[in-house]
Amino acid sequence: MKSMKKILIVIDYQKDFVNGALGFDGAESLDDKIAQKVRDFGKGNVFYTLDTHDENYLQTCEGKHLPIVHCVKGAGGWALFGQTAAALQDVDAIGFEKTGFGLQITPEILKVLPENPDSIELVGLVSNICVLSNAVIFKTWFSESEIIVDASCTDSFDKSLHTQALNVLEGLQVKVINREE
Repeated sequence: MKSMKKILIVIDYQKDFVNGALGFDGAESLDDKIAQKVRDFGKGNVFYTLDTHDENYLQTCEGKHLPIVHCVKGAGGWALFGQTAAALQDVDAIGFEKTGFGLQITPEILKVLPENPDSIELVGLVSNICVLSNAVIFKTWFSESEIIVDASCTDSFDKSLHTQALNVLEGLQVKVINREE
């Protein structure tokens, strides 16, 4: 019997999205749940993304549509948040910087990620933007892997868009777990 390979990807659980420039009520309450999930997955099974911008953010396409400077590399808001940051360090999680909503899957990243994992679970922020974008990317690149989003470990500044994002994910054959209705 082949062993199951399950990985966790923590999407952009950074200070600017929790209690910084783009922080919102409810984001901080995810910290303990995400940190526990990171520890449950353990060493070798956890990866994370960092939304990463330069000082010229406002001149970028994203910056023109969302003119709030955030996650500038090296600045305080770019850092991982709270207990999740500690848990990611404890399990030697591997991080990937991304300059847009979705992670660009490069040959270097493919060398680090396990080949053909049975499941890829996503948690983090923000559900209707970066979590949704990355779920689609992972669904595309790992079409035979089950893609999972834990609804209890993601949220949005806009609760209606959060619900809509979860619905769209289900429509894309992403398994949404722990969803409150």
